[in-house]
Amino acid sequence: MEQKVLEIIDHIRQFDTIIIHRHVRPDPDAYGSQGGLAEIIQASFPEKRVYTVGKDEPSLEFLRKMDVISDEMYNDALVIVCDTANEERVCDQRYKLGKKIIKIDHHPNEDPYGDILWVDTNASSVSEMIYELYLIGKEHGLVLTKEAARLIYAGIVGDTGRFLFPSTNPKTFKYASELVEYEFSFVDLYDQLYRTKLSIAHLSGYVLQNFELSEHGVAHIILTKELLKQYDATPSEASQLVSVLGNIEGIKAWVFFVEEDDQIRVRLRSRGPIVNEVAKKYDGGGHPLAAGASIYSWEEVEHVLADLNEVCKQQ
Repeated sequence: MEQKVLEIIDHIRQFDTIIIHRHVRPDPDAYGSQGGLAEIIQASFPEKRVYTVGKDEPSLEFLRKMDVISDEMYNDALVIVCDTANEERVCDQRYKLGKKIIKIDHHPNEDPYGDILWVDTNASSVSEMIYELYLIGKEHGLVLTKEAARLIYAGIVGDTGRFLFPSTNPKTFKYASELVEYEFSFVDLYDQLYRTKLSIAHLSGYVLQNFELSEHGVAHIILTKELLKQYDATPSEASQLVSVLGNIEGIKAWVFFVEEDDQIRVRLRSRGPIVNEVAKKYDGGGHPLAAGASIYSWEEVEHVLADLNEVCKQQ
């Protein structure tokens, strides 16, 4: 790992312009790793032009606002893509215009795009990897600011479910304890990360009252555009409720079907059965116990549920 990180740092030194991307429909780890890396690079090399790009997610704008740049900025630029397993999920496909592309990710490396790849499926989050990049590079001039620490910590907290998910390990706690020594308020950060609008709280109640559970332990809920409008919820906000079913007795795996304008997002979670193999069948992927996919008609819901039930039946 150390040699790979040093190779990445060497490339950062070589380029005057660095543009950092992440995945569509970003979560705290996407924002945290992207923004945290940008803050480290800018503080370490003040003369460089460093940009973070992608569609803003309103619920996460307290973490960072994205930059708006022209196509010309990609000329002779180094592009770094954080937390994005597949090329088609990179937010802002102009990333391909860069002179060199680096992929930093912790999902299974089934789409090995880019010129340099650093993929660690044992990492709790890509934000954790960005902190490791700093730890390895601090003897080579890297600087970690208070804002970088805040962003990285937010990403770790988000992707570990406040340190409750199985991806959390002793190293995660060690890094978190070091990050909170910086002067940001992690209490305020938690408040912003987990503050819930009243309408979303009501939608959460709807999910808990209306999810269906199969005999094999598969729970599901369908959230149509009409329902989201009724609860004044965006698809992104609805998708963030996926964890509410995680502690219910009898559920082995669960899935949210969230309707968007051009597709139905499939949010898969599990307490043991491997669900990313199911996601792969439906234009998706992810971690073994947390994955996402896309379908394009309500008829496909039954196919997804049948596949999930088959997986859970074997557990």
